[in-house]
Amino acid sequence: MKILLYGAESGTLKGELAKYPDFDVVDDDPDVVVSYGGDGTLLSAELQWPGVPKVPIKNSRRGIRCMPHPPAEVIGRLASNRLVRTEFLKLECALRRQDQAEPACYLTAMNEFNVHMGRINSAVRYRLYVDGEAYDGDDEIIGDGFVVSTPFGSTAYFNHLTRGVFHAGIGIAFKAPTNHTSHVVVPDTAVVRVVICRGPAVLAFDNSTDYRELDAGDELSIRRHAYPAVVYTWQPMSHPSDKF
Repeated sequence: MKILLYGAESGTLKGELAKYPDFDVVDDDPDVVVSYGGDGTLLSAELQWPGVPKVPIKNSRRGIRCMPHPPAEVIGRLASNRLVRTEFLKLECALRRQDQAEPACYLTAMNEFNVHMGRINSAVRYRLYVDGEAYDGDDEIIGDGFVVSTPFGSTAYFNHLTRGVFHAGIGIAFKAPTNHTSHVVVPDTAVVRVVICRGPAVLAFDNSTDYRELDAGDELSIRRHAYPAVVYTWQPMSHPSDKF
């Protein structure tokens, strides 16, 4: 099994992996990525090696998305095939610019897509549609922005905005809307379309440093990605929002 180590201190695991002759530590084209750090390390690993199974081992004071067990025990379970293969829904966002007929790019997220106003003293205005139907009566929503989240990501920014989590579907949370619009959870088969009416705004996804600037007329189409994120967990997960 070809294993790639990822994380600032992941090199300290090489000695433990060397105990198993079936493991081969590589720098590219891995069968498995061992993520050694916190939740952000796992998200970064998924951005760099999408779809490749991840083994997240906690090496951080914070984080609920990494196994808190000793690395030797986690690696031992991986070697004996006793970790549990778990799939998590991911989202895909097609970004179309106002002057373009086709999307300029497609982005994916394991946690969420996050749109925020581009100037601290200027709200972003947008219209939101779910499966083609206008949300909130086709009125412009005015506020600091919004988050479109997976159940996996509902424990992160979505939770800070709503003080809740969800176990299935796609969650939409609004940041400081002027009309007190509540959050909503839609089926994971839904397509969420957002048209920016007035910017500037910024689109971020997971913990990527690849931000995208948005302005009036730009459009986002967010839906379930065709392929899940695959993570090996210590035991079966009752809900995708549960701690590891």
